[in-house]
Formats: sequence, structure tokens, C-alpha cells
Amino acid sequence: MGAYWGGGIGVLCRDFKRHRTDGLHTHFGVSHVTGNVSQVAVTALAGDWETLQLFLISIFAFWFGSVISGMIIGSSELNVRRHYGYAMYTEFFLLCLSLTLYLNHHYYIGQMLIAMACGLQNSMVATYNGTVVRTTHLTGTTSDLGATVGNWLVGRKVSMSKIILHSSLWWAFFFGGFVAVWLYGKFGYLSMILPMSILLFSATSYRYMERWYTRSERLLKLQLARQKRKSRRAKT
Repeated sequence: MGAYWGGGIGVLCRDFKRHRTDGLHTHFGVSHVTGNVSQVAVTALAGDWETLQLFLISIFAFWFGSVISGMIIGSSELNVRRHYGYAMYTEFFLLCLSLTLYLNHHYYIGQMLIAMACGLQNSMVATYNGTVVRTTHLTGTTSDLGATVGNWLVGRKVSMSKIILHSSLWWAFFFGGFVAVWLYGKFGYLSMILPMSILLFSATSYRYMERWYTRSERLLKLQLARQKRKSRRAKT
């Protein structure tokens, strides 16, 4: 289940990355923090202060999205009791604001909101069953897959669940790129409606699942307490 959930998020983030402030001719991905940090040095030495400011604010927006994620969820380890539904609702709200700004030609602020949404998403689940989960880039995922294959080739035991999770993320990200490019060519900025719809559906579904899990857990504890009472009475 975690693998499919992670893979679905990979599709979302690939669609986010396709949306850029083309009107400002910046042409950089909002979730490419590593590349953007490198570009800070390049633009600073080139004296391009306007572009430098854009890179710095984009990096800060991504970081601030991670801060919001930490405030809402409280941990990087996947746990059904954490408030992922609220985090996804927040991400949906950020994308709604971003789309509104894009349609009204406020590209700069719109891109910063998408960067914030990417930071929030990337920090929602950093680890799952001991596996590092990355949803806004493939560098680490590709490295992890390569290391796993290397361990397998020399006869070491590997975790099939980790392979499935990383492969799902990788291929979902890859095919999501095709979907994003096609949708953007057909509908422009309105193609953001797809990830927004998936987010809203996921957030609502998770909230229902969280409530069901909480109720089931309470019922189970109540049944266990009753069984303990019965066993104590039987002993006496």
C-alpha cells in the first residue's frame, strides 16, 4: 500500500515540476533545490541580481513548505495516526492559490506557492518501513535502486518491499512527466487541476480511513479489556 501511495505522489510532483514561470523566462524547476542552490553561486558571480533573488526565494519557499509539514505531521516516519489529511488539504489550498495567481498572470508568486507545496509534500513521509522516500526528485531513488541491485548481485539479502517502493516511485515519476507535458500542451496552467483533484481525493479518503482506524483501534482495546476482566473473574 505504501508503495502505491508513494508512486501516486510521484505523479503529482512530476506535474508540479512541469509548471514554471515561463513569462519571466526563468525556466527552472521549483523542486530542484540542489540545482537552484548551485545557480545561486552562478547568478551571484554573474551579477544577475534579479534571477538570484528568484532562486533564493524559491529555495526559501520549498524550505518553508517543509516547516509547515513538520508542524502538521510532527514526524518523518509513516504512521496512520498522523495528520496527513490536513497536510494534503494544505497542499491543495496552496495549489488552488497558485493556479488562481497563474491565471491572473501573477507568475512569480504562483511559482513560489508551488515550491512551497513541493516542500510540504516532500517532507510528509521521509521514511517508510526503514526506507527513505523521496517524491520530488529521482537522484536518491536511483542511487538506492542501484545499491540494492549491487547487494543482490554479490549475494546479499535485499528487501523486496524496498525495491517495489522505489520502483513504484521511479516509474510513477517517469510516466507522470509524459502526462504533465501532454496536459500542459493541451490545457496550459489548467492542467494543475489533475494533481489538485488527486490531492483532494487522497486527503478526503485518508481522513475517512483515519477515523475508521481510530474507531477500530478503540473497539479492539475495549474487547481486550473485556477479555482481561473475564479472565480475572474466571480465576477468582
